[in-house]
Amino acid sequence: MTRPPALEGITVLDFSTVGPAARCSRILADYGARVIKVGAPPRQGGVQIEPPYYAYSGHRGMQRVRIDLKAAEGKAAFLKLAGGADVILESFRPGVVARLGIGYADLRRVNPRIVYCSTSGYGQDGPHAKWAGHDLNYLAVAGFLHCSGRRADGGPPIPGATLADSAGGGMHAAVAILAALLRRGHTGEGEYLDVAVVEGVLSLMSLSVDQHLASGEEPGPGHDILTGRYACYDVYRARDGKWLAVAAIEPAFYANLCQALGCEEWIPSQTDDARQEDIRRAFRDAFALRDRDEWVALLAPADTCVAPVHSIAEAVRDPHFEARGAFADAKHERHGSFRQVGPVLAGMSRTGAAAEVRDASVTDTDALLCEAGLSQEEIEAMRSEGVVA
Repeated sequence: MTRPPALEGITVLDFSTVGPAARCSRILADYGARVIKVGAPPRQGGVQIEPPYYAYSGHRGMQRVRIDLKAAEGKAAFLKLAGGADVILESFRPGVVARLGIGYADLRRVNPRIVYCSTSGYGQDGPHAKWAGHDLNYLAVAGFLHCSGRRADGGPPIPGATLADSAGGGMHAAVAILAALLRRGHTGEGEYLDVAVVEGVLSLMSLSVDQHLASGEEPGPGHDILTGRYACYDVYRARDGKWLAVAAIEPAFYANLCQALGCEEWIPSQTDDARQEDIRRAFRDAFALRDRDEWVALLAPADTCVAPVHSIAEAVRDPHFEARGAFADAKHERHGSFRQVGPVLAGMSRTGAAAEVRDASVTDTDALLCEAGLSQEEIEAMRSEGVVA
């Protein structure tokens, strides 16, 4: 029996084009919500960033409306749309939506059940609220970069993924919205959510932060087992120059690894600080004897917590992801057919049909505004004035 999508019947109006809020609406759409992307008409759109056609899964399954919110008629039309929505998702700088007359107080008057989620780097208030920023800034402020190893020049490395945007912001916002919708089911009332990306990153860093707050210790690179203190949790180069990730934390897994590498003498010394460089040297020498994939074939099934360090090109060819249906087909009118990451989070619907990725110029403005109660004559009049597109 096919289950209905988890968020079927939930309508989200999303002002974002990129960043944490766009990550959030992608998650909500993949759980079955109806997501309507709200943007400005072309003549007003210079301040917006239009991502590549494939980014954020090409906004597959979403609708679009373009409205000039600075025009009185445009704001009135948006408020009609909002009257039938469940969630508003915005990522303007703090204070902007209130000045536009579309803040939570404005929306609550037309729809008391609305869940209004503002995503920003540092939150709507506090000393840093007006700071501009991006992913790297938020990872820096919340301690992530400091704990992430060091480059040759002594500085922290630039991460290979936008963790602040995706987890600290997007997933943070999605979880908060889902919780608010559940609470609304009990109270009948919507609420305002102030999602600060840095607080999401702080949550991701809670093991290290809580350690410092409780003990006074100062976690950093090489401080404990998860940040490189011991040889059993590190990366090693194989004979072919490719890398392996070793995370043999548990003594039994570490012993299995040592035995497989011919390094049995180091089994009693797993957490002996005085011997870590000796163990690393022995591991480096052992791993240099075979190519990466030979080691993976030998060690990964043998309870050693060893895995290959894949490039993106290798990751998308991994048979495990393919077997689990991690990738989906998509098609674009101008760019043709391509593959993309599918709805991979647990409980999302995987239809198997190719997703239609529409050109950014295509909108559903007429249909959506008609649905909200505007006449075709009113829509045409706004279009002639450049208020909608």
